[in-house]
Amino acid sequence: MRKVSLFIAMSLDGYIADSEGSVDWLTGQSEGGDNEIDTYAKFVKEVDTILMGWNTYYQVTTELSPDKWVYDDFITYVVTHRKNSDSEKIKFTNENPVELVKNLKKEKGKKIWVNGGANVIQQLVNENLIDIYYITVIPTILGSGIKLFGNRENEIKLKLVKTQSYNGMVDLVYTRR
Repeated sequence: MRKVSLFIAMSLDGYIADSEGSVDWLTGQSEGGDNEIDTYAKFVKEVDTILMGWNTYYQVTTELSPDKWVYDDFITYVVTHRKNSDSEKIKFTNENPVELVKNLKKEKGKKIWVNGGANVIQQLVNENLIDIYYITVIPTILGSGIKLFGNRENEIKLKLVKTQSYNGMVDLVYTRR
């Protein structure tokens, strides 16, 4: 069965976007230099499917990369109630994210990357459907914004399998116990 991975960055105080929804704070403590490690390039080699919510899709296509779809090497499922036309690489669906992931896990393929947003992530975490958590902690305290995990009623125990730090950021990799 396919694995589901959350690969995301958050502020030190647990936010994935500021109170305006912006992610322009997602940088290390210094620009460029030898302190950079490309964890993204290594991670995506094991991925062929992306899952994201509408707000994440909209932010990517209007702010972060308006001229080019940056996830063209993958099949992307965008969870939305809006009516959009599918393309070869982008599938719009109003299916419940939990059911969608359960169905995708049964198909042949590489890992499924849960890309965002918070609502989609929280639904999958609540059902304990994330197999691997790749979380980069950014050296910024936002104070408010969009929380990665929100409030939970039940605990999920994780096992730390890897850490690395560079440019003030810390990568944490956990699996379910």
